[in-house]
Amino acid sequence: MAVLPPPFSHLGRYKVVTELGRGAMGVVYLCEDDLLQRQVAVKTLLLPDDAGERKQLEARFRQEAKAAAGLNHPGIITIHDIGREGDWMYIAMELLQGTELRDRLAQVTMPLDEALDIAAQVASALSVAHARGVVHRDIKPGNIMLVGAGQAKIMDFGIARVRHSDVRTMSGTMMGSPKYMSPEQVGGHAVDHRSDIFSLGSVLYEMVSGSPPFAGQNLGQLLNAILHVNPPPASHSRTEVPAVLDLVIARAMHKNPQARYQEAADMARDLEQCRAIVMRSRPLGPAATRAPADPFAATAPVGADTQPLPRGEPVGLAPSTRFDSAAGLESLLADRSENVPRRPRPPHRNLSALGWSLAYVATGLGALLIAFG
Repeated sequence: MAVLPPPFSHLGRYKVVTELGRGAMGVVYLCEDDLLQRQVAVKTLLLPDDAGERKQLEARFRQEAKAAAGLNHPGIITIHDIGREGDWMYIAMELLQGTELRDRLAQVTMPLDEALDIAAQVASALSVAHARGVVHRDIKPGNIMLVGAGQAKIMDFGIARVRHSDVRTMSGTMMGSPKYMSPEQVGGHAVDHRSDIFSLGSVLYEMVSGSPPFAGQNLGQLLNAILHVNPPPASHSRTEVPAVLDLVIARAMHKNPQARYQEAADMARDLEQCRAIVMRSRPLGPAATRAPADPFAATAPVGADTQPLPRGEPVGLAPSTRFDSAAGLESLLADRSENVPRRPRPPHRNLSALGWSLAYVATGLGALLIAFG
């Protein structure tokens, strides 16, 4: 889609710099905050001419800002401000510098521990949103941004709905991205927080197996698959997937919401445990398993070809629960005290000295005999 020049130079106090992208709810611009001297992302929505439709969309847009702004979690994008400029509504939000999960999936196969880490972060963030009564309704790779050292952030609460809200959607209207929709979304039924859990399960399946769980030659086939088809376990596509992870994904993606995880926090906990299993089962490199030829050469010089042990794995025996480090330190200090008498010289050293003395005496007697013989 061609990038069009914005129809305005400012949105409130925000100076428009350039277009960042377009989504279902409108255009997102890179802007400069004249007051706080910082760059932000500003999402816009052009209100329609029809008075009734305008009122509904404005209410939904304000609801998005209210829902997202009330969430405080490192895994959820921060909302700064909301306003209106003529026929345009806008939301100023945190500017994220990173890679969309959608783009990350288009690259090389994702390591299992990375996929589990991302999914656990998203589940944890969703648990906070759900506790505040907010359902995202459109969890997909394009709405998850990876920033910094693997921090996952959920974006675009554009079709989020607060429970018990006065804003309603028309019966049978589907809201979300078809490939990751829950069966209840596809069927036009009531949607709650467990729909987000199903969508996250679909995203996790794709991260692990390399392909989405549902497909079809057209939209009808895709939606029918979501309603009636159970995808094969991810381990069928990737042999290193542990059986327990297959079970977690299957539970998250159960067709019946009552049989799914009832809380995203429970899913996050199980994903963390799966990640620990994956990390423990990872084989060590050759350098880590090969014993050194010299038993006293355990410490390799700087620059040597060594394989670091996995982070978080225990090395050697763990201290006993009765281990008293204070007492141990006292013992070491006592050994080095000046009041401790010197240890006697080992016996083999004394015998050696006596042997050398006798040799000197014998040599002297031999010299005398030669002189006077």
